[in-house]
Amino acid sequence: MTPALTWLTLTLFLALAYIFAPAAARTLKFGANWNAGARDKDMGDPGVLAGRLLRAQANLYETLPLMIGAVLIAHVANADAGQAAFGAQLYFFSRLVYLPLYAFGVPYLRSIAWLVGLYGFFTVLTAILAAPQAVTG
Repeated sequence: MTPALTWLTLTLFLALAYIFAPAAARTLKFGANWNAGARDKDMGDPGVLAGRLLRAQANLYETLPLMIGAVLIAHVANADAGQAAFGAQLYFFSRLVYLPLYAFGVPYLRSIAWLVGLYGFFTVLTAILAAPQAVTG
């Protein structure tokens, strides 16, 4: 397994935190019965923290499929493993700090973290574009 695939795997573990964090915040507000139930009834505003965590989750869902695709293409294309790993690592760490920054409502730094992740994504893409082209015949 390449280092970029390892970082991608760690990012998928991190995505679980993005799933469980808003669920935990809503359970704190609405109670365990809400969590265990079918959630047929709209409970209203989930609160500031849960709302932020849900928006952070939605933001991850917008970019993670693109990153997964880029890392897999880099792997298949035999792209520069170091460059692809660096990009995947940047994406992982940016998403690691993004969640608490969003949860605590930290402006600007949250945006910088997001931009670092975007830079990581573009780093992987440039590794793909620089990969040696296969000669067919």
